[in-house]
Amino acid sequence: MDSWVVAMMLGVSVFLGAIALFAFLWAVKNGQFDDEEKFLNAAKFDGEDELNDAVKREQKKKDLQKKYKPE
Repeated sequence: MDSWVVAMMLGVSVFLGAIALFAFLWAVKNGQFDDEEKFLNAAKFDGEDELNDAVKREQKKKDLQKKYKPE
């Protein structure tokens, strides 16, 4: 390949990467990735049985961690 083709490809790649970085930073700044109500909505629409099962699983996990925790 000619050197001008490599230079053009490198320039276009840097330009597109800069656009992607700018878009990502803009999205973070404007809160596009913030989902403050995700867990509240998940708990709100769960049934009582599912919540009790989740509590039991968490308790089992804690018990196993205590049991196998090196002292």
